[in-house]
Amino acid sequence: MEIMQPEIAAAELNSATLHASLADASMESMNLLNRIADTYPEAISFAAGRPYEGFYDAAQVHQYLQVFCDHLGTERKMTEAEIARTLFQYGETKGIIAGLIARSLAVDEGIEAVDGSVVVTVGCQEAMFLLLRALRADSRDAVLAPRPTYVGLTGAALLADMPVLPVHSGEHGIDLDDLVAQLRSARAAGRRVRACYVTPDFANPVGSSMDLADRHRLLEIAERENLLLLEDNAYGVFHTSAERPPTLKSLDRGRRVVYLGSFAKTGVPGARVGYVVADQRVTGGANGDGLLADELSKIKSMLTVNTSPIAQAVIGGKLLSHGCSMVEANRRETAVYRRNLNQVLAGLTRRFADCPGITWNEPTGGFFVVLSVPFVVTDDFLEYAARKYGVLFTPMHHFYGASAQCRQLRLSISTLTPERIDKGLDRLAALLTERLRANGGAAASGEGAADGSATPPGAPAGPSPGGAR
Repeated sequence: MEIMQPEIAAAELNSATLHASLADASMESMNLLNRIADTYPEAISFAAGRPYEGFYDAAQVHQYLQVFCDHLGTERKMTEAEIARTLFQYGETKGIIAGLIARSLAVDEGIEAVDGSVVVTVGCQEAMFLLLRALRADSRDAVLAPRPTYVGLTGAALLADMPVLPVHSGEHGIDLDDLVAQLRSARAAGRRVRACYVTPDFANPVGSSMDLADRHRLLEIAERENLLLLEDNAYGVFHTSAERPPTLKSLDRGRRVVYLGSFAKTGVPGARVGYVVADQRVTGGANGDGLLADELSKIKSMLTVNTSPIAQAVIGGKLLSHGCSMVEANRRETAVYRRNLNQVLAGLTRRFADCPGITWNEPTGGFFVVLSVPFVVTDDFLEYAARKYGVLFTPMHHFYGASAQCRQLRLSISTLTPERIDKGLDRLAALLTERLRANGGAAASGEGAADGSATPPGAPAGPSPGGAR
Protein backbone atom coordinates (compact mmCIF):
# COMPACT_ATOMS: atom_id res chain seq x y z
CA MET A 1 0.00 0.00 0.00
CA GLU A 2 1.31 3.45 -0.96
CA ILE A 3 2.03 5.74 1.93
CA MET A 4 1.20 9.35 1.23
CA GLN A 5 3.95 11.76 2.17
CA PRO A 6 2.91 15.06 3.68
CA GLU A 7 3.40 18.00 1.37
CA ILE A 8 6.37 20.10 2.41
CA ALA A 9 6.55 23.75 1.45
CA ALA A 10 9.63 24.65 -0.59
CA ALA A 11 12.01 27.12 1.00
CA GLU A 12 11.60 30.71 -0.11
CA LEU A 13 13.84 33.72 0.34
CA ASN A 14 12.59 37.28 0.37
CA SER A 15 14.71 39.50 -1.90
CA ALA A 16 14.70 42.15 0.84
CA THR A 17 16.84 39.80 2.95
CA LEU A 18 19.54 39.45 0.25
CA HIS A 19 22.47 41.77 -0.44
CA ALA A 20 21.29 45.23 -1.47
CA SER A 21 23.32 45.13 -4.71
CA LEU A 22 20.96 42.48 -6.11
CA ALA A 23 18.11 44.97 -6.18
CA ASP A 24 20.09 47.44 -8.30
CA ALA A 25 18.88 47.43 -11.90
CA SER A 26 22.42 47.92 -13.21
CA MET A 27 23.29 44.40 -12.04
CA GLU A 28 21.06 43.08 -14.83
CA SER A 29 22.86 44.92 -17.64
CA MET A 30 25.10 42.14 -18.91
CA ASN A 31 22.45 39.45 -18.51
CA LEU A 32 19.89 41.55 -20.37
CA LEU A 33 22.18 42.14 -23.35
CA ASN A 34 23.12 38.46 -23.48
CA ARG A 35 19.45 37.45 -23.33
CA ILE A 36 18.51 39.67 -26.26
CA ALA A 37 21.51 38.44 -28.28
CA ASP A 38 20.54 34.81 -27.57
CA THR A 39 16.91 35.47 -28.49
CA TYR A 40 17.89 36.99 -31.86
CA PRO A 41 21.02 35.07 -32.90
CA GLU A 42 20.80 36.23 -36.52
CA ALA A 43 20.92 39.90 -35.57
CA ILE A 44 24.09 41.80 -36.48
CA SER A 45 25.65 42.84 -33.20
CA PHE A 46 27.34 46.15 -32.54
CA ALA A 47 26.74 45.42 -28.84
CA ALA A 48 29.40 43.10 -27.47
CA GLY A 49 32.87 44.49 -26.77
CA ARG A 50 34.48 41.19 -27.68
CA PRO A 51 37.75 40.78 -29.57
CA TYR A 52 37.84 39.74 -33.23
CA GLU A 53 37.45 35.97 -33.74
CA GLY A 54 38.79 35.60 -37.27
CA PHE A 55 42.25 34.45 -36.16
CA TYR A 56 41.13 31.91 -33.55
CA ASP A 57 42.56 28.41 -33.90
CA ALA A 58 41.99 25.76 -31.22
CA ALA A 59 45.44 24.33 -31.94
CA GLN A 60 46.98 27.54 -30.57
CA VAL A 61 45.84 26.62 -27.06
CA HIS A 62 47.95 23.43 -27.18
CA GLN A 63 50.86 25.29 -28.73
CA TYR A 64 50.84 27.95 -26.02
CA LEU A 65 50.68 25.30 -23.30
CA GLN A 66 53.71 23.56 -24.79
CA VAL A 67 55.67 26.80 -25.09
CA PHE A 68 54.99 27.57 -21.44
CA CYS A 69 55.96 24.05 -20.33
CA ASP A 70 59.21 24.37 -22.31
CA HIS A 71 59.81 27.67 -20.54
CA LEU A 72 59.34 26.04 -17.14
CA GLY A 73 61.84 23.35 -18.07
CA THR A 74 64.54 25.44 -19.73
CA GLU A 75 64.34 28.84 -18.06
CA ARG A 76 63.06 27.84 -14.63
CA LYS A 77 64.83 24.45 -14.56
CA MET A 78 61.77 22.47 -13.47
CA THR A 79 61.59 18.69 -13.72
CA GLU A 80 58.73 16.95 -15.55
CA ALA A 81 57.10 16.23 -12.20
CA GLU A 82 57.39 19.87 -11.14
CA ILE A 83 55.96 21.06 -14.45
CA ALA A 84 53.00 18.71 -14.08
CA ARG A 85 52.43 19.88 -10.50
CA THR A 86 52.53 23.51 -11.63
CA LEU A 87 49.75 22.91 -14.16
CA PHE A 88 47.60 20.44 -12.23
CA GLN A 89 47.79 21.63 -8.63
CA TYR A 90 46.58 24.70 -6.83
CA GLY A 91 49.03 27.46 -7.59
CA GLU A 92 50.52 30.45 -5.86
CA THR A 93 47.79 32.95 -5.02
CA LYS A 94 49.60 35.78 -6.79
CA GLY A 95 49.94 33.64 -9.91
CA ILE A 96 52.50 31.61 -11.83
CA ILE A 97 52.97 34.11 -14.68
CA ALA A 98 53.43 37.28 -12.61
CA GLY A 99 57.04 37.47 -13.77
CA LEU A 100 56.08 37.18 -17.44
CA ILE A 101 53.45 39.89 -16.98
CA ALA A 102 56.06 42.16 -15.41
CA ARG A 103 58.35 41.47 -18.36
CA SER A 104 55.54 42.27 -20.79
CA LEU A 105 54.78 45.55 -19.04
CA ALA A 106 58.42 46.55 -19.32
CA VAL A 107 58.51 45.68 -23.04
CA ASP A 108 55.22 47.28 -24.07
CA GLU A 109 54.63 50.07 -21.57
CA GLY A 110 57.93 50.94 -19.94
CA ILE A 111 56.46 49.97 -16.57
CA GLU A 112 58.95 48.54 -14.07
CA ALA A 113 56.82 46.40 -11.78
CA VAL A 114 58.33 45.96 -8.32
CA ASP A 115 58.91 42.32 -7.31
CA GLY A 116 55.81 40.93 -5.66
CA SER A 117 53.57 43.75 -6.87
CA VAL A 118 51.71 41.75 -9.54
CA VAL A 119 48.63 39.68 -8.65
CA VAL A 120 47.15 37.53 -11.43
CA THR A 121 43.36 37.57 -11.22
CA VAL A 122 40.31 35.89 -12.73
CA GLY A 123 39.83 38.56 -15.37
CA CYS A 124 40.16 42.25 -14.64
CA GLN A 125 36.77 42.09 -12.94
CA GLU A 126 38.22 40.25 -9.95
CA ALA A 127 41.06 42.77 -9.77
CA MET A 128 38.53 45.60 -9.48
CA PHE A 129 36.64 43.84 -6.73
CA LEU A 130 39.79 42.99 -4.78
CA LEU A 131 40.89 46.62 -4.87
CA LEU A 132 37.55 48.08 -3.84
CA ARG A 133 37.07 45.48 -1.13
CA ALA A 134 40.53 46.23 0.30
CA LEU A 135 40.05 50.00 0.16
CA ARG A 136 36.59 49.97 1.72
CA ALA A 137 37.19 50.18 5.47
CA ASP A 138 33.89 51.72 6.57
CA SER A 139 30.79 53.54 5.34
CA ARG A 140 32.66 56.82 4.82
CA ASP A 141 34.67 55.38 1.93
CA ALA A 142 33.90 56.08 -1.74
CA VAL A 143 35.54 55.95 -5.15
CA LEU A 144 35.43 58.54 -7.94
CA ALA A 145 34.75 57.50 -11.53
CA PRO A 146 33.93 59.29 -14.78
CA ARG A 147 30.32 59.40 -15.89
CA PRO A 148 29.56 57.36 -17.93
CA THR A 149 31.80 54.52 -16.85
CA TYR A 150 32.40 50.82 -17.41
CA VAL A 151 29.52 48.85 -15.91
CA GLY A 152 31.94 46.30 -14.47
CA LEU A 153 33.42 48.95 -12.20
CA THR A 154 30.04 50.04 -10.89
CA GLY A 155 29.05 46.40 -10.42
CA ALA A 156 32.21 45.61 -8.47
CA ALA A 157 31.63 48.70 -6.34
CA LEU A 158 28.09 47.58 -5.54
CA LEU A 159 29.37 44.20 -4.40
CA ALA A 160 32.05 45.88 -2.28
CA ASP A 161 29.55 48.35 -0.74
CA MET A 162 31.63 51.22 -2.14
CA PRO A 163 29.64 54.23 -3.41
CA VAL A 164 30.77 55.56 -6.82
CA LEU A 165 30.86 59.35 -7.00
CA PRO A 166 30.48 60.54 -10.62
CA VAL A 167 32.85 62.96 -12.32
CA HIS A 168 31.97 64.72 -15.58
CA SER A 169 33.71 63.60 -18.76
CA GLY A 170 34.56 65.47 -21.92
CA GLU A 171 35.85 64.81 -25.38
CA HIS A 172 39.25 63.78 -24.01
CA GLY A 173 38.13 61.81 -20.99
CA ILE A 174 37.64 62.67 -17.35
CA ASP A 175 37.14 66.37 -16.54
CA LEU A 176 40.04 67.18 -14.23
CA ASP A 177 38.52 70.40 -12.87
CA ASP A 178 35.36 68.54 -11.92
CA LEU A 179 37.42 65.73 -10.44
CA VAL A 180 39.01 68.17 -7.99
CA ALA A 181 35.64 69.77 -7.28
CA GLN A 182 33.94 66.43 -6.60
CA LEU A 183 36.83 65.23 -4.48
CA ARG A 184 36.83 68.31 -2.26
CA SER A 185 33.03 68.36 -2.05
CA ALA A 186 32.98 64.72 -0.96
CA ARG A 187 35.64 65.33 1.67
CA ALA A 188 33.77 68.36 2.97
CA ALA A 189 30.71 66.14 3.36
CA GLY A 190 32.68 63.65 5.46
CA ARG A 191 33.46 61.17 2.72
CA ARG A 192 36.85 59.47 2.54
CA VAL A 193 37.63 59.22 -1.17
CA ARG A 194 39.95 56.25 -1.52
CA ALA A 195 40.67 56.35 -5.25
CA CYS A 196 39.64 57.54 -8.70
CA TYR A 197 39.00 55.00 -11.46
CA VAL A 198 40.14 56.15 -14.91
CA THR A 199 40.71 54.67 -18.36
CA PRO A 200 43.11 56.99 -20.21
CA ASP A 201 43.01 55.02 -23.49
CA PHE A 202 39.74 54.42 -25.42
CA ALA A 203 37.54 54.29 -22.35
CA ASN A 204 34.61 51.91 -22.36
CA PRO A 205 31.95 52.97 -23.25
CA VAL A 206 32.82 56.27 -24.96
CA GLY A 207 36.16 55.56 -26.64
CA SER A 208 37.72 58.79 -25.33
CA SER A 209 41.44 59.17 -24.60
CA MET A 210 43.41 61.57 -22.43
CA ASP A 211 46.12 63.70 -24.00
CA LEU A 212 49.62 63.74 -22.54
CA ALA A 213 49.23 67.05 -20.76
CA ASP A 214 46.12 65.85 -18.95
CA ARG A 215 47.90 62.64 -17.92
CA HIS A 216 50.64 64.67 -16.27
CA ARG A 217 48.09 66.99 -14.67
CA LEU A 218 46.09 64.04 -13.31
CA LEU A 219 49.22 62.67 -11.66
CA GLU A 220 49.93 66.09 -10.17
CA ILE A 221 46.39 66.21 -8.77
CA ALA A 222 46.78 62.73 -7.29
CA GLU A 223 50.03 63.77 -5.59
CA ARG A 224 48.65 67.06 -4.29
CA GLU A 225 45.35 65.59 -3.09
CA ASN A 226 46.81 62.32 -1.74
CA LEU A 227 44.64 60.25 -4.07
CA LEU A 228 45.13 56.80 -5.56
CA LEU A 229 44.44 56.33 -9.28
CA LEU A 230 43.06 53.03 -10.57
CA GLU A 231 44.25 52.91 -14.19
CA ASP A 232 42.35 50.44 -16.38
CA ASN A 233 44.19 49.73 -19.63
CA ALA A 234 42.24 47.07 -21.49
CA TYR A 235 42.42 48.85 -24.87
CA GLY A 236 45.72 50.75 -24.87
CA VAL A 237 47.36 48.36 -27.35
CA PHE A 238 44.81 49.25 -30.03
CA HIS A 239 45.93 52.69 -31.18
CA THR A 240 45.53 53.51 -34.86
CA SER A 241 48.92 55.24 -34.92
CA ALA A 242 52.30 53.69 -34.20
CA GLU A 243 52.96 56.21 -31.42
CA ARG A 244 51.13 55.25 -28.25
CA PRO A 245 50.96 57.72 -25.35
CA PRO A 246 52.56 56.60 -22.08
CA THR A 247 50.39 55.00 -19.45
CA LEU A 248 49.82 56.79 -16.18
CA LYS A 249 51.72 54.01 -14.44
CA SER A 250 54.81 54.51 -16.60
CA LEU A 251 54.75 58.23 -15.72
CA ASP A 252 54.05 57.63 -12.04
CA ARG A 253 56.95 58.46 -9.71
CA GLY A 254 55.07 58.46 -6.43
CA ARG A 255 53.34 55.10 -6.61
CA ARG A 256 49.98 56.83 -6.91
CA VAL A 257 48.77 54.51 -9.68
CA VAL A 258 47.36 51.02 -9.24
CA TYR A 259 47.46 49.44 -12.70
CA LEU A 260 44.65 47.14 -13.89
CA GLY A 261 45.32 44.90 -16.88
CA SER A 262 43.56 42.14 -18.76
CA PHE A 263 44.22 39.58 -21.47
CA ALA A 264 40.52 39.47 -22.36
CA LYS A 265 41.00 41.75 -25.39
CA THR A 266 44.64 41.03 -26.24
CA GLY A 267 45.13 37.38 -25.27
CA VAL A 268 42.55 34.63 -24.93
CA PRO A 269 39.23 35.91 -23.54
CA GLY A 270 38.11 32.42 -22.52
CA ALA A 271 41.14 32.04 -20.27
CA ARG A 272 39.73 34.79 -18.01
CA VAL A 273 43.13 36.10 -16.94
CA GLY A 274 43.68 39.62 -15.69
CA TYR A 275 46.06 41.22 -13.25
CA VAL A 276 46.74 44.16 -10.99
CA VAL A 277 50.02 45.92 -10.26
CA ALA A 278 49.74 47.25 -6.70
CA ASP A 279 53.16 48.42 -5.50
CA GLN A 280 51.89 50.82 -2.83
CA ARG A 281 53.47 50.34 0.59
CA VAL A 282 51.12 49.23 3.39
CA THR A 283 52.41 49.88 6.91
CA GLY A 284 51.32 48.70 10.34
CA GLY A 285 50.26 45.20 9.32
CA ALA A 286 50.27 42.24 11.72
CA ASN A 287 53.23 40.77 9.82
CA GLY A 288 55.03 44.06 9.32
CA ASP A 289 55.07 46.36 6.32
CA GLY A 290 54.26 45.02 2.86
CA LEU A 291 52.70 45.90 -0.47
CA LEU A 292 49.08 46.49 -1.35
CA ALA A 293 49.47 43.45 -3.63
CA ASP A 294 50.04 41.32 -0.52
CA GLU A 295 46.76 42.53 0.96
CA LEU A 296 44.91 41.84 -2.28
CA SER A 297 46.30 38.30 -2.36
CA LYS A 298 44.83 37.68 1.11
CA ILE A 299 41.35 38.55 -0.16
CA LYS A 300 41.89 36.53 -3.33
CA SER A 301 42.91 33.48 -1.31
CA MET A 302 39.45 33.50 0.25
CA LEU A 303 37.60 34.40 -2.95
CA THR A 304 39.00 32.35 -5.83
CA VAL A 305 42.02 30.75 -4.06
CA ASN A 306 44.11 31.19 -7.20
CA THR A 307 43.69 31.86 -10.91
CA SER A 308 43.60 28.67 -12.99
CA PRO A 309 47.22 27.63 -13.62
CA ILE A 310 46.23 26.07 -16.95
CA ALA A 311 44.60 29.33 -18.07
CA GLN A 312 47.67 31.23 -16.94
CA ALA A 313 49.89 28.80 -18.83
CA VAL A 314 48.01 29.50 -22.07
CA ILE A 315 48.49 33.24 -21.61
CA GLY A 316 52.10 32.71 -20.58
CA GLY A 317 52.71 30.71 -23.73
CA LYS A 318 51.22 33.45 -25.87
CA LEU A 319 53.42 36.05 -24.17
CA LEU A 320 56.55 33.93 -24.68
CA SER A 321 55.64 33.26 -28.32
CA HIS A 322 55.72 37.01 -29.05
CA GLY A 323 58.70 38.20 -27.03
CA CYS A 324 56.41 39.10 -24.10
CA SER A 325 54.84 41.85 -26.23
CA MET A 326 51.08 42.10 -26.50
CA VAL A 327 51.59 44.83 -29.06
CA GLU A 328 53.42 42.36 -31.28
CA ALA A 329 50.93 39.56 -30.54
CA ASN A 330 48.05 41.76 -31.73
CA ARG A 331 49.43 43.21 -34.97
CA ARG A 332 46.76 41.51 -37.11
CA GLU A 333 43.92 42.29 -34.71
CA THR A 334 44.95 45.94 -34.42
CA ALA A 335 44.84 46.24 -38.22
CA VAL A 336 41.32 44.76 -38.22
CA TYR A 337 40.11 47.19 -35.56
CA ARG A 338 41.63 50.13 -37.44
CA ARG A 339 39.88 49.02 -40.64
CA ASN A 340 36.57 48.45 -38.86
CA LEU A 341 36.68 51.77 -37.02
CA ASN A 342 37.40 53.68 -40.22
CA GLN A 343 34.61 51.83 -42.02
CA VAL A 344 32.06 52.49 -39.27
CA LEU A 345 32.93 56.20 -39.08
CA ALA A 346 32.74 56.57 -42.87
CA GLY A 347 29.50 54.59 -42.92
CA LEU A 348 27.93 56.81 -40.28
CA THR A 349 28.88 59.89 -42.31
CA ARG A 350 27.28 58.48 -45.48
CA ARG A 351 24.07 57.54 -43.74
CA PHE A 352 23.55 60.25 -41.13
CA ALA A 353 25.46 63.41 -42.10
CA ASP A 354 22.24 65.20 -43.06
CA CYS A 355 20.13 63.91 -40.16
CA PRO A 356 19.36 66.63 -37.60
CA GLY A 357 20.06 65.49 -34.06
CA ILE A 358 22.24 62.50 -34.97
CA THR A 359 25.90 62.95 -34.09
CA TRP A 360 28.80 60.71 -33.07
CA ASN A 361 32.35 60.89 -31.78
CA GLU A 362 35.47 59.85 -33.70
CA PRO A 363 37.84 57.82 -31.50
CA THR A 364 41.37 57.14 -32.73
CA GLY A 365 41.39 53.51 -31.68
CA GLY A 366 39.79 50.98 -29.38
CA PHE A 367 36.44 49.25 -29.85
CA PHE A 368 33.69 51.84 -29.36
CA VAL A 369 31.83 54.69 -31.04
CA VAL A 370 28.97 56.57 -29.35
CA LEU A 371 25.99 57.67 -31.46
CA SER A 372 23.64 60.38 -30.15
CA VAL A 373 20.03 60.57 -31.31
CA PRO A 374 17.11 62.94 -30.63
CA PHE A 375 15.11 60.45 -28.54
CA VAL A 376 15.62 58.32 -25.43
CA VAL A 377 17.20 54.93 -26.17
CA THR A 378 15.63 52.27 -23.95
CA ASP A 379 16.04 48.52 -23.60
CA ASP A 380 12.63 48.12 -25.23
CA PHE A 381 13.93 50.03 -28.24
CA LEU A 382 16.92 47.68 -28.39
CA GLU A 383 14.65 44.66 -28.34
CA TYR A 384 12.51 46.21 -31.09
CA ALA A 385 15.66 46.83 -33.14
CA ALA A 386 16.69 43.20 -32.75
CA ARG A 387 13.25 41.81 -33.54
CA LYS A 388 12.25 43.98 -36.51
CA TYR A 389 15.58 45.09 -38.00
CA GLY A 390 18.06 42.44 -36.86
CA VAL A 391 20.60 44.84 -35.38
CA LEU A 392 21.99 45.12 -31.85
CA PHE A 393 23.73 47.93 -29.95
CA THR A 394 24.11 48.94 -26.30
CA PRO A 395 21.84 51.64 -24.85
CA MET A 396 24.13 54.07 -23.06
CA HIS A 397 21.95 54.32 -19.97
CA HIS A 398 23.64 51.11 -18.81
CA PHE A 399 26.80 53.16 -18.26
CA TYR A 400 25.08 56.10 -16.58
CA GLY A 401 22.77 54.17 -14.28
CA ALA A 402 19.72 52.11 -15.09
CA SER A 403 17.26 54.94 -14.37
CA ALA A 404 19.00 57.45 -16.65
CA GLN A 405 17.05 58.90 -19.57
CA CYS A 406 19.79 58.71 -22.19
CA ARG A 407 19.75 59.65 -25.88
CA GLN A 408 22.84 57.74 -26.84
CA LEU A 409 23.82 54.24 -27.96
CA ARG A 410 27.19 52.52 -28.11
CA LEU A 411 28.44 50.76 -31.22
CA SER A 412 31.20 48.18 -30.84
CA ILE A 413 33.27 47.75 -34.01
CA SER A 414 35.48 44.86 -32.94
CA THR A 415 33.90 41.58 -34.00
CA LEU A 416 32.39 42.30 -37.42
CA THR A 417 33.54 41.75 -40.99
CA PRO A 418 33.35 44.60 -43.52
CA GLU A 419 30.28 43.03 -45.13
CA ARG A 420 28.41 42.75 -41.84
CA ILE A 421 29.38 46.30 -40.85
CA ASP A 422 27.73 47.68 -44.00
CA LYS A 423 24.68 45.47 -43.62
CA GLY A 424 24.40 46.33 -39.92
CA LEU A 425 24.67 50.07 -40.57
CA ASP A 426 22.00 49.78 -43.26
CA ARG A 427 19.71 48.13 -40.71
CA LEU A 428 20.53 50.76 -38.11
CA ALA A 429 19.78 53.52 -40.64
CA ALA A 430 16.41 51.95 -41.45
CA LEU A 431 15.59 51.67 -37.74
CA LEU A 432 16.51 55.28 -36.99
CA THR A 433 14.79 56.56 -40.12
CA GLU A 434 11.57 54.91 -38.99
CA ARG A 435 11.88 56.42 -35.54
CA LEU A 436 12.78 59.88 -36.82
CA ARG A 437 9.83 59.91 -39.22
CA ALA A 438 7.52 58.81 -36.42
CA ASN A 439 8.84 61.77 -34.42
CA GLY A 440 8.48 64.13 -37.39
CA GLY A 441 12.24 64.24 -38.07
CA ALA A 442 14.32 63.76 -41.20
CA ALA A 443 15.19 60.43 -42.75
CA ALA A 444 18.72 59.03 -42.80
CA SER A 445 20.32 59.90 -46.09
CA GLY A 446 22.93 62.01 -47.83
CA GLU A 447 26.65 62.62 -47.76
CA GLY A 448 28.68 65.10 -45.79
CA ALA A 449 30.89 65.65 -42.80
CA ALA A 450 29.77 64.39 -39.40
CA ASP A 451 29.45 66.79 -36.51
CA GLY A 452 30.08 64.86 -33.29
CA SER A 453 30.36 67.88 -31.03
CA ALA A 454 27.00 68.30 -29.36
CA THR A 455 25.12 66.16 -26.85
CA PRO A 456 21.36 66.06 -27.59
CA PRO A 457 19.10 67.88 -25.12
CA GLY A 458 18.14 65.68 -22.20
CA ALA A 459 21.13 63.33 -22.42
CA PRO A 460 22.88 62.73 -19.10
CA ALA A 461 25.99 64.77 -18.42
CA GLY A 462 28.88 63.01 -20.06
CA PRO A 463 31.32 63.17 -22.92
CA SER A 464 30.58 64.88 -26.16
CA PRO A 465 29.12 62.15 -28.35
CA GLY A 466 31.21 61.12 -31.12
CA GLY A 467 32.78 47.30 -22.31
CA ALA A 468 33.37 40.96 -19.11
CA ARG A 469 36.46 41.58 -18.97
